Amino acid sequence: MPKTSATSSTLTSTPVPHSRRWWTLSTVALAQLMVVLDSTVVNIALPSAQTDLGFSNGDRQWIITAYSLAFASLLLLGGRLSDLIGRKRTFIIGLIGFAAASALGGAAGTFGLLVGARALQGAFGALLAPTALAVLTTTFTIPKERARAFGIFGAIAGAGGAVGLLLGGFLTQNLDWRWNLYINIPIAVIGVIGAIVFVDHLERTGPRPKLDIPGTILVSGALFGLVYGFSNAETDGWDSPLTWGMLAGAVVLLVAFVLWQRRAAHPLLPLVIVLDRNRGAAYLSVLIAGAGMFGIFLFVTYYLQVSLGYTPVQTGLSFLPMIAMLVVAAQLSTNIFVPRFGPKIMVPFGMTLGALGMIYLTHLDLGSTYAADILPPLMILGFAMGSIMPASMQTATLGVDRQFAGVASAMVNTSQQVGGSIGTALLNTLAATAATNFLAANTPLTAAVAADAAIHSYAVAYWWGAGFFAVGAVLAALLFRRMGHGVSLSNPHGTPAAAPTEVPLPVH
Repeated sequence: MPKTSATSSTLTSTPVPHSRRWWTLSTVALAQLMVVLDSTVVNIALPSAQTDLGFSNGDRQWIITAYSLAFASLLLLGGRLSDLIGRKRTFIIGLIGFAAASALGGAAGTFGLLVGARALQGAFGALLAPTALAVLTTTFTIPKERARAFGIFGAIAGAGGAVGLLLGGFLTQNLDWRWNLYINIPIAVIGVIGAIVFVDHLERTGPRPKLDIPGTILVSGALFGLVYGFSNAETDGWDSPLTWGMLAGAVVLLVAFVLWQRRAAHPLLPLVIVLDRNRGAAYLSVLIAGAGMFGIFLFVTYYLQVSLGYTPVQTGLSFLPMIAMLVVAAQLSTNIFVPRFGPKIMVPFGMTLGALGMIYLTHLDLGSTYAADILPPLMILGFAMGSIMPASMQTATLGVDRQFAGVASAMVNTSQQVGGSIGTALLNTLAATAATNFLAANTPLTAAVAADAAIHSYAVAYWWGAGFFAVGAVLAALLFRRMGHGVSLSNPHGTPAAAPTEVPLPVH
C-alpha cells in the first residue's frame, strides 16, 4: 500500500467542559441564525433599496442572486477549509468577514457596490455555516446531549427564514433598509466574543493534508452553474439558452468532480460520506424539504401582503406561531421521537405533515381569515419542519470522522441551498404560467380577475409543494435504515468509544 503523509496525521482535542458546551451551542446557533435569516431579511428591504439607489426591476434579482450564488458554490470549500485550518479559526474569520461585508453593503451608495457586498456575504457565509455545524458535531459527543443540541440547531435552521421576514419588516418599516445589513455587525461581534471564549480548539499533529484544488474548482463551478441556471429560469424562462447551458455545464462538472474524487489523494468530499445510505437519505431529505418549504415563505408572503394587504411587520408576525411550533416539534423529535423511532419514521412523518399543510393552503382565498384559515396550515408546516430538519441534520453528520466533519456539514447547507434554488425556479415558473393561463381564460381583465389569478397561481404552487413533500416521504421511507442497522446512535463519530478524540485520516 503506498504511503502518504496522511497516514500519520491525527486530530486531538481537549474535551469541552459540560458547562461550556451549551455556551458553544449558543454561539454557533447565533451564527447560523445570522446566515439563514440573511437570505430572506433583505427581501422585504428591496423596494426601499431600489428607490434609494435607483436600480431597475430587472437588476433587482441580483441583490438576492449574488448572495445565493457565492454561498452555494463555495460551501464545500468552506467546509473543507474548516477541517484543514481549524474550526475555531475558520469560524472567527467567517464572522468577521460576514460583518465587514454587511457593513460595506449597508453603506453602499451604488447598485454595483451593494451586489458586490452581497456576494462577499455569501462567500463568508459559505465559510461560516458548515463550520458552525461542524463545531456542533464535534462538541456534543454524548448522544442525549447531541440530540438536544441538534434539536435547537435544526429549529434555528428551519425558522431562520421566517425570522428574517419578521426582522426585515420591522427594520425597514421603523428604521431604514440599510439596517437589514447593519444588524449583522452586533450579532457578529457577540459571535466572535463567544467563539474566543467558548469554542474549543482542535490541535492537529502530523503533516497537514493538502487542499484538493481541482476538486474545489470542479464542484464550485458545478454548484455555481446549478444555482445560476435555476435562478435564470426564474427570470428568463425555461426556454432560455443560458438556463439550459448553465444546467448542462453543471451536470458535466458534477460528473467530472465525482470521477476526480475517486482518484484524488486528498479528496475535497470523500465519496464514502455521501454514499452512506443514511447520510445520502438525509441530504436528499434536506434538499426536498428546502424546495417544498420555499412555497411557504414566498407565496404566503405574497398572499398576505398583496392579496390581504398586510404590512411587512404584520406579515412577519403571522409566521411566529409557525416558528413556535417548529421549535416545539424539534425538541420533541430529537429528545423523544428520533431516539425511539429513528429518522426512518420521523422524516417521512414530517414530510407527510408537510404535504398535508401545503394542501390545506390551497383553500385560501380573498375571504380567508388568519385565525381560521391561515394559522392552522402554518402550524402544521412548522411541526413538519421540526420533525424533518433536526433528524436529517443529525443523521447527515452521524458517523463522520472528525477530520471530515466540516465538509459533511457543508453538504447539509449545500442540499438546503440547492433545494431552495430549485424550489424558487420551479414554483415561480409554475405559478406565473398558471396566472397567465387563468387571465387568458377569464376575460375581460378586471381587478377582481387579476386578484383571483394571483390566488390561483399560489394554489398551484402549494399543490406542487405538496408533491415535493409527498415524494420526499416516499424516498425517506425507502432509503433510511431501520433503527439498529448501520451506525449506532451511541457512537456519533463512528470511532472507538474509548478514543473519541483521536481519529486517523484515511489511507490512500
